[in-house]
Amino acid sequence: MRQSDTTRSVSRPFDGVLFDLDGTLLDTAPDMGGSLNQLRAEHGLSALPFGAIRSQVSHGSVALIQLGFGKEPSDDGFTGLQARFLDIYRERLSWETRPFPGIDELLLTLEQAAIPWGVVTNKPRWLTEPLLEELGLFGRARVVISGDTTANRKPHPEPLLLATRSIGVTNDRCVYVGDAQRDIEAGNRAGMCTVAALFGYIGAAESVSTWGANHAVNHASELLPLIFGTAPDGPDVLARRPSRGQRS
Repeated sequence: MRQSDTTRSVSRPFDGVLFDLDGTLLDTAPDMGGSLNQLRAEHGLSALPFGAIRSQVSHGSVALIQLGFGKEPSDDGFTGLQARFLDIYRERLSWETRPFPGIDELLLTLEQAAIPWGVVTNKPRWLTEPLLEELGLFGRARVVISGDTTANRKPHPEPLLLATRSIGVTNDRCVYVGDAQRDIEAGNRAGMCTVAALFGYIGAAESVSTWGANHAVNHASELLPLIFGTAPDGPDVLARRPSRGQRS
């Protein structure tokens, strides 16, 4: 449903906000890391330090199996390890997972201002939706696009373009927040304002400054003045650079 013009603020530069899931909206690393170490224990291996696991969580089960077992997807046994990891993870989906600091307040403020928000993730639907349900967020999100919702996943812009159509906002008046380069690439290709979540699962060797994000935040609370156009430098802080890719 398109937001009524009467609820819009003249000074507000954005009408919708979309979030990546792992490492942006939710701190899923404790449960994903715990699942990987449980799988390692089943194979007689010691637990990996949480810090080593955290930076790989946004890259999904493939990256975690590579980290935990030194195997590539084409190697014998990789598929079985990945399937077992996902089984373990599904059982402990929300044991320790919580929204990042400031996210609860941010979502409440968006809802009070009638700004629709949603999730666009590469996580498969069979994990995404139960996780959001268990944390009481699924019914609040105006749209949830999972990794298997569309034919293409991020960094392709298709999932984001579907999300903006679903919440009834134009791409140039929508913010996409993510903690991985593919998130920023997808958002830029969709013609959105992109924000890098520096509090997410970004590895020490990654250079966020090369991603092409319009902005970066260290805490979720920093998104509010950007969304509402009340940052010290005003809405022009997030002015779009010339589009480099697809727009709807």
